[in-house]
Amino acid sequence: MSCRSISRGRGALSVVLAACATAVAAPPSIAQSNSASSLPPVTIDAPQQKRQQPARALRAARQSAQATRRVVAATPTSHVVVPAMPGSLTVATAQQALRELQQYPGAVTLVTADDYKTSTVANTIKDVLDYVPGVFVQPKWGDDTRLSIRGSSLSRNFHLRGVQLYMDGIPINTADGYGDFQEIDPTAYKYVEVFKGGNALRFGANSLGGAINFVTPTGRDPFVNGASVDFGAFGFRRLQANAGGTNGPWDGFVTASTQAAEGFRDHSFGQATRMSGNVGYQFSPDFETRFYLNANDVRQRIPGTVTKMSALTTPEAAAPGNISGDQQRNIDTVRLANKTTIRFDNTTVDFGLFGIDRHLMHPIFQWLDYRYQDYGGYVRATDDRMIGGYRNRLIAGVNVINGSIDNQQFANIGGQKGALLSSSIDSSKNTAAYVEDSFYFLPNVAAVTGTQFLYATRDRLARFQSQSGSTEFNIWSPKGGLLWNVDPTWQVYANVSRSAEVPSFGESASGPGIPTIPFTSILAQTATTYEIGTRGQRPDFKWELTAYHAQIRNELLCLYSAFGNCNVTNADRTMHQGIEAGAGVALFKNVFTRGDQPDKIWLNFAYTFSDFRFDNDPVFGNNLLPGAPRHLLRAELLYKHPSGFYVGPNLEWVPQAYYVDSANTLATEPYAIYGLKAGFDNGGTYSGYIEARNIANKAYIASASIIDRATPTSPLFEPGTGRAVYAGFKVRW
Repeated sequence: MSCRSISRGRGALSVVLAACATAVAAPPSIAQSNSASSLPPVTIDAPQQKRQQPARALRAARQSAQATRRVVAATPTSHVVVPAMPGSLTVATAQQALRELQQYPGAVTLVTADDYKTSTVANTIKDVLDYVPGVFVQPKWGDDTRLSIRGSSLSRNFHLRGVQLYMDGIPINTADGYGDFQEIDPTAYKYVEVFKGGNALRFGANSLGGAINFVTPTGRDPFVNGASVDFGAFGFRRLQANAGGTNGPWDGFVTASTQAAEGFRDHSFGQATRMSGNVGYQFSPDFETRFYLNANDVRQRIPGTVTKMSALTTPEAAAPGNISGDQQRNIDTVRLANKTTIRFDNTTVDFGLFGIDRHLMHPIFQWLDYRYQDYGGYVRATDDRMIGGYRNRLIAGVNVINGSIDNQQFANIGGQKGALLSSSIDSSKNTAAYVEDSFYFLPNVAAVTGTQFLYATRDRLARFQSQSGSTEFNIWSPKGGLLWNVDPTWQVYANVSRSAEVPSFGESASGPGIPTIPFTSILAQTATTYEIGTRGQRPDFKWELTAYHAQIRNELLCLYSAFGNCNVTNADRTMHQGIEAGAGVALFKNVFTRGDQPDKIWLNFAYTFSDFRFDNDPVFGNNLLPGAPRHLLRAELLYKHPSGFYVGPNLEWVPQAYYVDSANTLATEPYAIYGLKAGFDNGGTYSGYIEARNIANKAYIASASIIDRATPTSPLFEPGTGRAVYAGFKVRW
């Protein structure tokens, strides 16, 4: 296993890194697979010192080959052969996206649709990201999820902060930075890209957690027509259909789903209808434009957080106040966008515009009626050429995300609007300019340098019972690294990067006995992260292994609380470090079937070690930061038959409880839950699965809100779902 040590570490991380510094070869993978399918082969192109043909001639040759060859569907067990077709210029295929990710000297992951859509219920973002190391993701209720990458957003007890979410490169997060999961439809995407930390530079995102991009198919992809039905425990049911195709220079794709569930807990009924579509037009093989439409209608009851005792003894019970207040989270969203790509001899230019209209109807402790209007655009140029006999790859771009929130809060009277309590117009502007250059000073080694400048403002115009204010941020975030292509399927990388996270309007502090800190006084969170790792793939073995250490200033954390709610302000110094390891390996082959396509017993796992703590804080010393487990293991063992049949158990294991308060006085409980799934998927027209989760029906705590100081009766815990069985059937052509 190929590992290494970083320059500064602490405790267990230092010991582990030192121990593995002498090892060679590794586990983990560029794209984790948790289905019966394996990924297409990974090939890392070693740069050529001299260009053998003009770029235009090379491109013509590639297009000719594309038009005539036939491609086997991306499953070694598949016997299905489908004709290749000219691809989209604006939207990369999974293999093209993987090659692009391999240009980054840091932890990036690509998850294909085959990794989760045909072998799981694919109901939440957890089903998508379960086997991505470094990601802690746990559903709370409905689609709402606690997501943390490298300790991002630990103090955010609602929604998301610290990870930028995108749909086809279009922001899902609001302009002031908060994200949500209810607009994400796991059935809609052909692959998902995960950029950790400073590796998300291309999106203008430079937060500690990085960025996640959900990519929908186009009419130029294979198998664009299909339908699926899924059903299972706690009243879950879903219908989904998609269609697409091409007509000369035109292509189009549309997918829609409607689902509902009674929910495991009381007061957790939800239903959602979602649609995504795009239409593209190719003016020439080097010029394409594409228009996008996304719409969502989501209605969801909220069961709420409960005490630790309640979560472990009566996990189905909802918080009494959530029932009496009929607490809900309802969203209507329409998203429009355009993206255009123009390709020259050595340079590709991408640019686009987007607009988002979102209405949040959210009766909780008050009845929140928020209307969001976000808009923006981007331009990015990628130049890849030989300079003085050396390959050089330059990326430069600008991203603009602006928006406003018509913010009204009313009294919540049994789920109905009461009197107006406060109102304001909250406006955000964000402009990020970035540049990154990869210079191959050796044929297989690149020095990567880059920087980003972020200009951001937050302005509040008070209308009723609120306070006006404004703030401005100007932040540079440089980075540098090395990328070594050891061989065509093995990479080693290292980097140092700065990241910054501008606070949203939700950060402030006020209440009895605590200092009043308005949002205008909250500073941007900044971090310097050191990262080193390796990734690669062999015929029966794929891996990714990364170690990182982040020194953080002004981390947005819960340092005060009032009325049982966390008030997020700036800590002084904190530290995040960890190890992210994932692997897929064929433990046994030729078990019952021999030949060119033998059967296999395949092990998949993703392990995350996290060490997050205060750094000599005047109040909390060197306490562990609350909100995420130190150890998290997700693993499955599948028997795969060349016919497409698969069966096997899986495990989710949190062996050590984690704290839910900064004072380290109250913790969760460790847990291990087991599942089993079986199904059929040969990469062809039909697939089906049946999956059992939490077979032992264990009561456990899936996620928790955090606070500065907790008591045994603090209502901070979200129970995990009990025993559940799901099944589904899909057809595509």
